[in-house]
Amino acid sequence: MLKTPESKFNYLINYKRSQFELIRQVDIKKYNSIISLIEKAIKLKKNIFVCGNGGSASTANHLVCDVFKRVSQNTRLKPKVISLVNNMELITAISNDIKYDKIFSFQYESLRNTGDLIIIFSVSGNSKNLVELARNASKRNKIISFTGKNGGKVKKLSTINININSTNYGIVEDIHLSLMHSISQTIRI
Repeated sequence: MLKTPESKFNYLINYKRSQFELIRQVDIKKYNSIISLIEKAIKLKKNIFVCGNGGSASTANHLVCDVFKRVSQNTRLKPKVISLVNNMELITAISNDIKYDKIFSFQYESLRNTGDLIIIFSVSGNSKNLVELARNASKRNKIISFTGKNGGKVKKLSTINININSTNYGIVEDIHLSLMHSISQTIRI
């Protein structure tokens, strides 16, 4: 059955309505705690590692751009934001020679310092490579995660988690991106 232009527009209205309702459910205390952790890491010159898979990898890389450029521009703050998804050559070498599950944790182990911060974006919260990183990093550093669905294993391993309780990956990823933009702009103020 073909959708009429009106029914397609109704889908957009319902999609946006779902986003709005889910954003309203975000725990403001967790949101503010995330901002505080990121600000503290920046001021203490600690590494902030970010990662995700697929669209969540894109959100992680977008965070690098926004926090690195926006926060450091015309300020004395110099954030050290490192994407664990940005080096395809390294990711494929780790995947091929070691194990795909280790693509993030192997990098983290080589670069980590005490007091660093890890930020994970994941709709399912159960991707093996993200769970491996969270398991490894939770022993040494604080983890912020943004998840969807029920949050999965990553949620349980995180210091602070904002979970968007939806199975619609598009809605979850859109909200994660909106939260990332809001957080990076708040830090800049």
